[in-house]
Amino acid sequence: MASASSRIGAALALSMAGALAPVAWGAQPGTTCEKPVYLTFDTGHMGVAPLVADVLKRQDVRVTFFAAAERTQSDGDSLDDRWAPWWKARAAEGNEFGSHTYDHAYWRADVKGTPPSFRIKPSAGPQDGKESTWSAAEYCANIRKSSDRLAAITGKKPLPLYRAPGGKTSPALLAAAEGCGYKYVGWAPAGFLGDELPSEKFSNARLLTQALDTIRPGDILLAHLGIWSRKDPWAPANLEPLIVGLKAKGFCFQTLRQHPDFRAWIASHP
Repeated sequence: MASASSRIGAALALSMAGALAPVAWGAQPGTTCEKPVYLTFDTGHMGVAPLVADVLKRQDVRVTFFAAAERTQSDGDSLDDRWAPWWKARAAEGNEFGSHTYDHAYWRADVKGTPPSFRIKPSAGPQDGKESTWSAAEYCANIRKSSDRLAAITGKKPLPLYRAPGGKTSPALLAAAEGCGYKYVGWAPAGFLGDELPSEKFSNARLLTQALDTIRPGDILLAHLGIWSRKDPWAPANLEPLIVGLKAKGFCFQTLRQHPDFRAWIASHP
């Protein structure tokens, strides 16, 4: 028979384990979520993608990923066959997806005249770094190409949403995208988590404190699956503390499928 002291020790261990376990505050459809936030990730070099997946699973949080075929640390791209199992696993966990344009195509300017056309500069793909003029149909095709690739590798239809690289848009560009079935998703000012900023000026500690102090219910949050330029990567230091800290403040996490600004659009574009 175990001694009294060993029984007490075992009870304390179980108590501590329960206290440290993640709270299931993923806020799935049908559950109450009074202070929702919407965590989103854009692609990048994918170096922190496995870590991000581990944190999301551990904390029982679902997010929305916006994907482009960006160059990765393994010299492929973020939508190639090597990453297909990673995306498929995220779909199985209940995460959502949207397009980030296939070639991570930056809007630079509208071109005068009709029909509408745009100066576009991709930062991935065969036209990487080359600025050229795209028609509205060409821009839409690049949005759709990412969405179609995600559907093919995950078996799950992405949301009819997209995020323009860098958040660079114009009213004409947004109208063109909506005309082919894709609504733009930006982010809240407080939701810019700062993983693109230089770590020499914006430390992880500073960014975490700022986020926890300023994020409000309804905010869309933005981070990436790897930023080439930041010397002290954001996600390993900040992602889990941010999620835990927001939960402690009573926030819960939802995907953009549940966002009030997009629910009607998603329902009307099955």
